[in-house]
Amino acid sequence: MNIRSPFAVALIFIAVLQLPVSAYARSTAPVEIDRIVAVVNDEVITLQELKSRLASIERQMHEQNVALPPRHVIERQMLDRMISDRVQLQDAKESGLSVTDGELDDTIQRIAASNKLTLTAFREALEKDGISWGRFREEIRSEITLARLREREVTRRTSISDGEIDNYINNPDSGAKSDNVAVNISHIVLRVPENPTPDQLMRIGVRAQSALDQIRRGEDFAKIAASFSEAPDGLKGGALGLRPLDRLPELYADTVKKLQPGEVSDVLRSPAGFHIIKLTEKHAGEINPLAVATKQTHARHILIKVNELVSAAEAEHTMLSLKERLDNGADFADLARQYSNDLSASKGGDLGWLYAGDTVPEFEAAMDALQINQVSAPVQSPFGFHLIQVLERRTGELSIERQRMIARQVLRERKADEVYQDWVRQLRDRAYVEDRLEDL
Repeated sequence: MNIRSPFAVALIFIAVLQLPVSAYARSTAPVEIDRIVAVVNDEVITLQELKSRLASIERQMHEQNVALPPRHVIERQMLDRMISDRVQLQDAKESGLSVTDGELDDTIQRIAASNKLTLTAFREALEKDGISWGRFREEIRSEITLARLREREVTRRTSISDGEIDNYINNPDSGAKSDNVAVNISHIVLRVPENPTPDQLMRIGVRAQSALDQIRRGEDFAKIAASFSEAPDGLKGGALGLRPLDRLPELYADTVKKLQPGEVSDVLRSPAGFHIIKLTEKHAGEINPLAVATKQTHARHILIKVNELVSAAEAEHTMLSLKERLDNGADFADLARQYSNDLSASKGGDLGWLYAGDTVPEFEAAMDALQINQVSAPVQSPFGFHLIQVLERRTGELSIERQRMIARQVLRERKADEVYQDWVRQLRDRAYVEDRLEDL
């Protein structure tokens, strides 16, 4: 990402003013520093911003071995994505949704730690690759904002009735009473506007059929997704990743049941638009979300958070010191009350009875590997470093309340993508958008 800051542009302007008259005489051809490629309400998207995002996505596509579409196609797709992102960020700003510098620093610290780098080394690595640190920070801030905006709007707009929950729990075909299936799928989405005309529907449908025809002729699905799909994951080949079948939108779940790995669906129609689905792999016998006999673990922990004041190395060093004290007979609850950066500290670190999926994967994997009363080595998670102790284990039935909570969560996930994309479509349809890319 190589965007000139306003300060850098100012320096260029000053340098031009200082050129001698003879330099102007010799330089007859205008030099374009930047230009506007789109106007979104009262903001603009510049050519340099577009080029920066294109460079980033092209690097990702190369790393993921996704075949690149023609340059003009990926340029158009990226600008459409940037316009959608911009109207969402404007909505977030107007509604007061923001990410503080402290929250941003915490996230970047976790990204650096996940790459096994200090913050300084991570910054140096980015800048060595030509990625501006300031631009990187703002892109991460935008990603966090968009994620929070999605969560907010899905929560606001998704209604789950008691009848839907009862049906999910009691219906064997829902996936709740039988072994679930996890599927790895990719998709292509061509959206339709609100209240589309017959002509609009016909043109978008023809475009969807054209995409499918190219796939049927042997073109790579990921390349066609990057060329056609208007979903946020389109430029990444449309990959949704491995998901439980019962948490997919009903249209997708019903279609995938009829496909074998490697097969591609016909063009599908939903209120949101036209869809094409590819099933990559299918795994049977996954965890049943409402299994009657469920493993539960009573555990406690000490957490040292990683933030702008405490580096990952410092947090791990503190944990190693605490682990040594515990090995020499110190009381776990006393140390938790004294050192833990967690609400459970007042209870001696006690987390109560935990079910599968209640904690992040790093924590759960380490906890499951412990013997009763054993204390783990320092465990790193997105929250920082933990020392974990398992107090008890048992197998018991899920309470009715927990069954209903899980059912509500599954049904919400099933509806989330469609609800969110419908909201984005409405938001964009209401926005003033002036596309100047074709003027280049």
